[in-house]
Amino acid sequence: MWILPSPSYEPMLVLLAALALDAVLGEVRWLSGRIGHPVQWIGRLISALELRLNRPQRSPRARRVRGAIVVAIVVLLAAAVAIAVTAFARTRVWGWALEAFVVSLLIAQRSLYDHVADVARALDREGLAGGRIAVARIVGRDPESLDLHGVARAAIESLAENFSDAVVAPVFWYALFGLPGLAFFKAASTLDSMIGHRNERYLDFGRYAARLDTAMNFLPARLSALLVALAALVSPGARPWGAARTAIADARKHRSVNAGWPEGAFAGALDLAIAGPRRYGSLVVDDPWIGSGRARATIADMRRALWLFAVACLVQAGLVAALAVARMTLLV
Repeated sequence: MWILPSPSYEPMLVLLAALALDAVLGEVRWLSGRIGHPVQWIGRLISALELRLNRPQRSPRARRVRGAIVVAIVVLLAAAVAIAVTAFARTRVWGWALEAFVVSLLIAQRSLYDHVADVARALDREGLAGGRIAVARIVGRDPESLDLHGVARAAIESLAENFSDAVVAPVFWYALFGLPGLAFFKAASTLDSMIGHRNERYLDFGRYAARLDTAMNFLPARLSALLVALAALVSPGARPWGAARTAIADARKHRSVNAGWPEGAFAGALDLAIAGPRRYGSLVVDDPWIGSGRARATIADMRRALWLFAVACLVQAGLVAALAVARMTLLV
């Protein structure tokens, strides 16, 4: 049986169990409130190292070197801890459940769905003021600059972009390298979110963090566009060919080499135009539109996007199940 220790331990079934756990449980807040979340632990380590090593009086080169050291320490330590957890889990009959639970903590399909659904509910029940408060929890742009359509569009963009780096990429790296690969990716992603910014403080210190995150999201971003196009085949009113065409045509318009792929796929599938000009505090970003549809997104469009997202997650789970069957067939 697959629950037994190696060699009959099947990682793809563990991954499938993790996806199911995440879909049912979402954020395990009672646990995070007591011992913290693995990403929080990584974040605390990054903060401590950054405060010690990122001194403004140092030269750009010195800050780049120290930033690279921080990246190496964080990702290798995360991978080493994951190796230890895997070694422990795979020598226990119940170890598959432990590993599945840990993996589920590092995948955000349910929490991402819930956060965007919260914005739709707030807009529906409390109007623009409630929608602005809700969307401010998931995007960095100035919520006071957004009208109803801007709030809806921002939530859909967040759903699309995070489908790649919070759902598809973790699954991708676990499928390739198990829990150590997933932990390495989550550490790289956390590094980028904390120090990978293009501002005076982090431009040099966070350079390699940003580059590593970009490299690790390169293939998952393109895979996420494919998953959205496949999901559009069975989603009412969605356009599978529109998803594929817009992702291919408009992904390069995005300032990120990766984010344009899932955003283009969602925009094309839903016949929307997203991204475009937006405000972050006092900074106005004059980006081009992605997609050639309506820019005036609505609450109904948000719900269509959530349905598409849920189906895409199911398509991904189906692929994981197929991979598990193929691996077990080959190992028989």
